[in-house]
Amino acid sequence: MDYTTTEKWSSLEEIAEHLGVSKDTIYRWIAKKQMSAHKVGKLWKFKISEVDEWVTKGEASDK
Repeated sequence: MDYTTTEKWSSLEEIAEHLGVSKDTIYRWIAKKQMSAHKVGKLWKFKISEVDEWVTKGEASDK
C-alpha cells in the first residue's frame, strides 16, 4: 500500500469547519443521520472524502 496517497483522518473540529456547521450539528448527524464517522478511543474521526460523499447523496438535508 502506498501511504503517501492515503487520506488522513480528520477531527470533528476539522469536519465542522470543512462543512461550515457547528460541532453540535456533527454530533446530531452522527446520531440521527448515520453520518460517516469512526470512533477511535473517545474521539470521532472522519475521512473528508466519505463525508463529502455522504453530503452529496443528500443525507445531510432536512427530510
